[in-house]
Amino acid sequence: MASTLDLTPRTFPARGVGSNADTTAPVYAYTAAGSAFIRATQPDYFGWLDHIRAASGCTRPIRLAGQLLTVEQATGRVLDAQHTDAMPDAAIYKACGNRRARVCPACAQTYQRDAFQLLRAGLVGGKGVPETVAEHPAVFATFTAPSFGTVHARVVKRHTCGNRRRCDCRAEPCHARRDAGPCDHGRPAVCWARHEAGDHVLGQPLCLDCYNHEHQVVWNLFSGELWHRTKQAAQRWLAKLARRRGIPCVEVVTASGTIRKVAPVRLSPGKVAELQTRAAVHFHAIARLDGVDPADPDAIVPPPAGFTVADLIDAFTHAAEQITFLTPSHPDRPQGWPIAWGDPAKGLEIRPISTSGTGDVTDSMVAGYLAKYATKSTEATGHTSTRLTGDTIGDHADPDGDHTARLIDACWRIGRPTGTPVPLSERPRDPRPRPGFVDPWQCLDCGTHTRYPACPTCAAERQAALDAQPAKPATANPYARLRRWAHMLGYGGHFLTKARRYSVTFQLLRDTRAAFRRHEHEHQADEHTGTLRAVDHPDETTTLVVGTLTFAGVGWHTSGDALLANTAAAMARERRTTGREELAHELATTPAGTTPAAA
Repeated sequence: MASTLDLTPRTFPARGVGSNADTTAPVYAYTAAGSAFIRATQPDYFGWLDHIRAASGCTRPIRLAGQLLTVEQATGRVLDAQHTDAMPDAAIYKACGNRRARVCPACAQTYQRDAFQLLRAGLVGGKGVPETVAEHPAVFATFTAPSFGTVHARVVKRHTCGNRRRCDCRAEPCHARRDAGPCDHGRPAVCWARHEAGDHVLGQPLCLDCYNHEHQVVWNLFSGELWHRTKQAAQRWLAKLARRRGIPCVEVVTASGTIRKVAPVRLSPGKVAELQTRAAVHFHAIARLDGVDPADPDAIVPPPAGFTVADLIDAFTHAAEQITFLTPSHPDRPQGWPIAWGDPAKGLEIRPISTSGTGDVTDSMVAGYLAKYATKSTEATGHTSTRLTGDTIGDHADPDGDHTARLIDACWRIGRPTGTPVPLSERPRDPRPRPGFVDPWQCLDCGTHTRYPACPTCAAERQAALDAQPAKPATANPYARLRRWAHMLGYGGHFLTKARRYSVTFQLLRDTRAAFRRHEHEHQADEHTGTLRAVDHPDETTTLVVGTLTFAGVGWHTSGDALLANTAAAMARERRTTGREELAHELATTPAGTTPAAA
């Protein structure tokens, strides 16, 4: 049985820094197994196991010290006080909650399952989302970055394998070009190899000097803005389609009491970001089509009759082809860098989602496919590091190094300070009353008097031109974030973002799980012994547990403790995985018309 014990040597072997916080070497335990044996022979071993249950699977749990107060809710009187000094290890263990599998497999698995529930609830309902969303049109779209240079790739034109994760199909030659000579730097621009899955050269440029590393890190930085503009363009396409079909706008009362007209159809998307092997970000998006209820604008209702999945596909196809803009000026490139999606014929794939369990793309398949990216970050590129600083950048950045080292160097170089700060007293004052307004003018097309840069009446017709304009200049250096996210190769967004109405939040799922665990023993007692519950007697005096805890460190006290806790957690994960596989096999082989229990 493999353990998830992390025994990587740390630079600073101080208490609370590494994965294991050994302070002194045990006299009789020179190994982790010996230390675990000493722990298992102590009289309070089972009490210790029950104490660490909440974080038993965590590789680097957080230790908290302080006291827990039992307070009477009505009067605030302290009924009991318990200090962590009287507990095992004089600390309370809490799981780290990290989503990366390379840091903590147990917490990453919990995060991945939450992501699955969140994404699937937006397609079939549940968790507070109405089940009627299963009837809404929904698509699964993939948006990729443009080409920044030729890289090694594995292309399979026709798959004959049953499982794409273990694809062993014969690949096409990487870059088979008989008439292509060497590049400008004297390197061959062809590759006749048929790369296997997992080949270390996949995603690496054929010529590092020809590859545009600067453009790629800037694209990663502004990819979130590109997705935002694409989403808005798709929404405008659907609103225009509703007007063509004679569907009137919906009058909605705002919080201030004014009446505002909105389109009768709206998008509820959710997207997941993935770093490719070439270290460029591409997005997998789920887009659901909803209607608008004038009585309750926050309600999730079906779209107007006549809107289908084809309309949703046309909206995103049009938006992906239309949206392009230039980044703000930079000393290294005064005209800015162009930001757009890749070739729609190669980099855009939009497929309808089936919620009936049949079809090529189902809700469970999409949710599971996207949830797996919850545990990943930059592992596909071969680079894994924490946030880089001026002291550590030299260990990873190299203008003459490999592909990843040049990307990190581009992040640090483009993200440098580009101007001298001007004192506030010497800065010129803006004569405009508020930013975003211009001098009064009259639209020549419709005669509207306005102070907006674009006519609000003709905004729909002018929006295509506005989308092609450069991004708004930031008050500070818009490229400064490249240094902050150099360890992410320029991308600083969250791996999963969604519309507010698409589904529930991670916070709701965590709160629900915490509430269940808090009352788990009470529920078990109710079922077996009929114990009275406080929720059934609201008039009686209830108590609250208030913790005054402070951070005490990270990691287990000894390597033996980490071995015991993490090995047990690894065994539990394997048992859970085996149970899920057996259940899936049983359901798949159950005869039609019978239940699994009857079979």
